[in-house]
Amino acid sequence: MLKTRLCEHLSIDYPIIQGGMAWVATAELAAAVSNAGGLGIIGAGNASGEFVREQIHKVRNLTHRPFGVNVMLMSPFAEDVMQVVYEERVPVITTGAGNPGKYIDKLKKVSIKVLPVVSSVALAKRMEREGADAVIAEGTESGGHIGELTTMVLVPQVVDAVDIPVVAAGGIADGRGFVAALVLGACGIQMGTRFVASKECTANQNYKDAIIRAKDRDAIVTGRSTGHPVRVLKNKLTREYEKLEAQCVSPEVLEELGAGKLKAAAMDGDVEHGSVMSGQIAGMIQDIKPCSEIIIDIVNEAEELLDRIEEWR
Repeated sequence: MLKTRLCEHLSIDYPIIQGGMAWVATAELAAAVSNAGGLGIIGAGNASGEFVREQIHKVRNLTHRPFGVNVMLMSPFAEDVMQVVYEERVPVITTGAGNPGKYIDKLKKVSIKVLPVVSSVALAKRMEREGADAVIAEGTESGGHIGELTTMVLVPQVVDAVDIPVVAAGGIADGRGFVAALVLGACGIQMGTRFVASKECTANQNYKDAIIRAKDRDAIVTGRSTGHPVRVLKNKLTREYEKLEAQCVSPEVLEELGAGKLKAAAMDGDVEHGSVMSGQIAGMIQDIKPCSEIIIDIVNEAEELLDRIEEWR
């Protein structure tokens, strides 16, 4: 049951994709996930095309397994990154913050699989019409930029609406979440926060420790007033942000406050004044371990649960 059609589709052992987190999803993390049998992803974020090319070359020195690049479509370098992905013949791309439709035909001509992240049924159907190979239905439980629908609600509606494979994302970090996603009709899962808390992740240790310390209500949403809500762990930055939102300051003031804050947290370790992007699942993450252990533990737990369900029948 754990060998779904996504495995054949992407030539991976387990239907587990690593989220493409800016400043966090580096070549080291992507290679570790791919070597463990999942699909590792380089997070392009707002990086330049040449930086992404360097990361691609680094991954290829670390693994011979399939991997991907996440392209943030609202990045000022999105066009350059897409060209690099095309030139380097990256096996898979995932996309966020926009519609990749204008790129799909070109990418598919060189056999690049395209998996857009979607937060609504309408966008999932549009992506299927425009030629996407699969969609990643991401619920509001996830970290970073979010939609409004929960994973539990979004995934089955997307599964019913499209014929291409659906990957569930948002609020998944263990075998129970994996099995739940399969029961909802998904062919696999995408995890971000769980892989931040891995030994191979190059994010600052303070960032990882903040996730380990997080409780069930610590991952909150900021920026709803700007139209671009983001889920982060609450800290001094979020309290200042909420204070300014309550004062109805302009979106430009809020954007200025948030500028560069993800890098400050993820790279520099400032988890009080930086933006600690994290999903609600942080409250369930208690340890930092290698990606190979994360994946095997999830798969083993899922298989045990499925066996138990079969016994109950």
